[in-house]
Amino acid sequence: MIIREERIGGQRLILGDCLQVMPGLGRFDAVVTDPPYGINYRHGAEKGPHASRHNERPILGDDAPFDPAPWVRGQCILWGANHFASRLPIAGGGGRWLVWDKRDGVGFNDQSDVEIGWMSGPRRADRIFSHLWSGYSKASEKGVPRQHPTQKPISLMKWCLGFLPDAKTILDPFMGSGTTLVACQRRGRMGTGIELDPGYFDIACARVEQAARQPDLFIATPAPKPVQEQLL
Repeated sequence: MIIREERIGGQRLILGDCLQVMPGLGRFDAVVTDPPYGINYRHGAEKGPHASRHNERPILGDDAPFDPAPWVRGQCILWGANHFASRLPIAGGGGRWLVWDKRDGVGFNDQSDVEIGWMSGPRRADRIFSHLWSGYSKASEKGVPRQHPTQKPISLMKWCLGFLPDAKTILDPFMGSGTTLVACQRRGRMGTGIELDPGYFDIACARVEQAARQPDLFIATPAPKPVQEQLL
């Protein structure tokens, strides 16, 4: 059931449970998402003026093991894949590992030095994205407080979209603070994001709205009413 829906720029944002909403949405070219890992993640270390007021809230759905099966039937990129690698279809070496180097060779990181994603498809060479992202030290979005405890840089999600050049319609079933849809807006893709937490849904709407007001002049603006074509 869709509790609330907003269309901003070329993006569609839905408040609701993705497993309940998905059957009525039609088909998408690819899934790009950072799902709840199933590890009861908690983060409350950030302090000071740049700390997020949301960083101690639990992540809905993170209290049970994540099942990637519904999302790997077509093109997809799943972050946090090391936490559910045993449940991915990697027998025989399928897919590709994506590694985000959060240190980029600089300094010390009080959390993990890397994060791991997995991309479906035939086995190909793994790829590394080096992008500093540690507290105040950031290669991008400097001075912008993190709005979600596992929020990814916009640059990382734009990098992910580069592996899917023919995917015009993107689904993020675990939208969080909306980074995937911000990247879609900036890359001229039509994204649909689903989020269960009303607070994060509002944050995602605000971030996508800001991206829509500041378009990339070198990227075509996506159509305001995306039409999905294929169901994974």
